Amino acid sequence: MAKVFNWQLGREMDYPYEGTRPRRQFAMVFDTNKCIACQTCTVACKTTWTPGRGQEYMYWNNVETKPYGYYPLGWDVNILEKLGVQDQSKPVYAGKTLFEAAPPGEPVLGYLPDDADYANPNVGEDDSTGLMPQGAYLTMPHMQWMFYLARICNHCTYAACLGSCPRQVIYKRPEDGIVLIDQTRCRGYRECVKGCPYKKVYFNPITRVSEKCIGCYPAVEGGRQSQCTVTCIGKIRLNGFITTPDRADEHNPMDYLVHVAKVALPLYPQFGLEPNVYYIPPIHVPPPYLIQMFGHGVPQAIETYKRARDDKRLLGALMLFGSTPEILHRFRVIGDHAIGYDEKGGEVVRVPLTEPFQIRAFFDEARKVYRHNVT
Repeated sequence: MAKVFNWQLGREMDYPYEGTRPRRQFAMVFDTNKCIACQTCTVACKTTWTPGRGQEYMYWNNVETKPYGYYPLGWDVNILEKLGVQDQSKPVYAGKTLFEAAPPGEPVLGYLPDDADYANPNVGEDDSTGLMPQGAYLTMPHMQWMFYLARICNHCTYAACLGSCPRQVIYKRPEDGIVLIDQTRCRGYRECVKGCPYKKVYFNPITRVSEKCIGCYPAVEGGRQSQCTVTCIGKIRLNGFITTPDRADEHNPMDYLVHVAKVALPLYPQFGLEPNVYYIPPIHVPPPYLIQMFGHGVPQAIETYKRARDDKRLLGALMLFGSTPEILHRFRVIGDHAIGYDEKGGEVVRVPLTEPFQIRAFFDEARKVYRHNVT
């Protein structure tokens, strides 16, 4: 095992290969507070990339209802149970990663789901946890709660699928850090399926090779955001490129949200993969649950998010979600508008910080009609 530095853990860790970062890293930020589980992203991804034979059960993008939803069944509780309870209360993670907890002779701690685990992609949908006894009233965080968790491949810096493959057919593209599979060399051993803790690698029983989310790299190469991002009705997603904290550019929306404002956090950072999909935690969920899912920064991220209306810069970054199909490399807030720029510095989009609205008279004198919706 080589030693690599994982900034999400604040320390070095074991990894099967030497650490080499790409020239720039594909990344996404999801705002869980805005997701309505309409599954438009799921359908868009499905119809674009996985409509073929052997792909019927593949959902490179899916939306789960937490805490009882999973795809495949129990993907996170199973691997969390194997890893054991780990302390995530401090910036420097002292527990074991999946690589450090691997059994002798294995590169990573993992498990292979049963075929039946993929049978119910909507299991637990809209199921809440907690009780609301008679006479009780709502408090924050809610006693009864659920939230939607949209998931794709995290295109991890230290990908477990890559570290698990005995034929080294999985690789990170140096130009954007997207993790891909060379299917011409894959022999279908499914070690990548076993190794990925997020279970975002799938085995095609017809072609006998593994497949996974490709980060919509044809669109990314053309300067456009991924299919799931541009079709999102709730505008919960922003797609771009992220750097490490020591090289963070506060004008890059990805760097700003993750490294500067620290409002977006990785999913299960304790796994040690340094995933590159980040989540703004839901503000109504008990913090202990969120901390084991997103790490020690949850309380700060929630408080920062709650103050967004008083922070024009943060509000501007959030308003750029879903505002354009183009990848935004830089942004600024000027006056009451957030402005996004492309790689060459050209203005791509200008969004008002406050949605304009007009109040009309209940009775329209000119048309002699009453309006029931006056806004």
